[in-house]
Formats: sequence, structure tokens, C-alpha cells
Amino acid sequence: MPTTCLPTNTQLDRLSALLQAAAPRVELGAPHAQRQGQPNCLSIGLLASEDSHTPHSLVVAQADGREAVDTPSASLRIHLDGPGAPMLLREFAQAIVIPLRGADDALALAVQLLYDELVAPRCGQSAMVASAGNMLFIGLLRHLVAQPHTRQGLFAGLSDPRIALALVAMHEQPSTGWVLESLAERAGMSRTAFATRFKDAMGTTPDKYLTQLRLLIAQRAVQSGSGLKGAARASGYKDASALSRALGRVRSGL
Repeated sequence: MPTTCLPTNTQLDRLSALLQAAAPRVELGAPHAQRQGQPNCLSIGLLASEDSHTPHSLVVAQADGREAVDTPSASLRIHLDGPGAPMLLREFAQAIVIPLRGADDALALAVQLLYDELVAPRCGQSAMVASAGNMLFIGLLRHLVAQPHTRQGLFAGLSDPRIALALVAMHEQPSTGWVLESLAERAGMSRTAFATRFKDAMGTTPDKYLTQLRLLIAQRAVQSGSGLKGAARASGYKDASALSRALGRVRSGL
């Protein structure tokens, strides 16, 4: 049975920390002639029949200068400004088409609201598009966690109730000294079972995933002017020297 991200008092929030790390920002789709590949950006196209005012599908892909479909009825872009952007973008390396028939009501409502605003703009369009676009993006992520489009990857991991516990812990507290034992305990599993299940779902080991997450946080902190000491503290490295060595290995391709 697919999982759900509908909030309850006791349910794990699988997305808030990821959204905070990705920092999505909505932008109207540019005219075709002005479209160019943009880093850390997703293109979302809304598809509707010529004789219908109700979208039937949406298509999502990395905004690499090409449309995911030839002629979307309406489109927008989601810029991912946070350090977690590369991890989320990787899930959209191939275009994903999501039929809206049978989709969650909240997602369908956000798509319709955005579509109506894009095809017939009214006063306050920018604010309306930003609000509706954020609703659509969250609804999209909820849908992909409930119904992952691949057998491995971030959405597949978040759809697994036990692996999600460990992923959320890493996303919420990346600077904590997580080790295999503590992550397995968070997931309520033995170390061996957890390590196997994590790699099956994510396609990588817990240690490598956490290392990548910390490096992304550290790189963004350095780019923002925090300095190595502040970046190390934010990302969980022992000190500035340890972070400097890790960044050096990345630059060397090791």
C-alpha cells in the first residue's frame, strides 16, 4: 500500500526538512526564445486538451534549456536555492509525467488553480502564482513519496517507513554525529538489516549519503561567506581542517 504525507499528530513529517534544504522558489516560465539551461532549476509543464480548461497531466524535468514536452499549455519554474538542491534535482534527471486522474485532491486543486491563473492572469498574478506554485510543488513531492517513480532514490527511500526515519533525522540534524548504529536505532532495525535496506532503497550507503549531504551544506556555507570554521560547525565536520581536507578531495575528484 502506498504511503501518504497527509499530516497527522503522530505521523513523521518526511518533507519539511528536505524542503528547507532545497529552498524552492517559484518563477513563471520564460518565453521559449529566452529559455536557457539554468542550474538547480525544475521545469513544470501543465498539460490540457485544446477543448478543455482542466489540466489532465503535469510533467516535471530539470530545466536544461529544453521543454519536457513540446507544447505545455502552461509552465513555471522552480528554482532550488538551498544546499540540498542537487539531491532533489537528481530525482528528475528523466522527465516525469504525472496523470492527474486519481491524484491526490490537493495536488489536483493546486494544478487547476495555477493553470487558471497562468492562462488568464488577473491582478496580483505574481503573488498568486508564487502561492499556488508552492502548493503544487509540495503536492508533487507528496505524490512522489506516496508513489515513487523509480525503485531507488530519494523518493523510494522516503516512501519506506523505516528508512524515512533515518533520512529525516539526517536532513533535520546533519551536524549530529550519526553513525550506522545510531541511524539503525532510529529506524528500529539491526545494523545489518538497516544497511542493506537503506542501500536497496537509496542506491548508496548511509555513510555516503550523509557525507554528500554534509559536503553540500558546507560548500553552500563557504560560498555564503561563513568561513571554514563556521561551515564545519554547520555541516558536522570536526573542525576547519577536516572540512578543508574533504573539500580538497572533492576538488581532486577523489
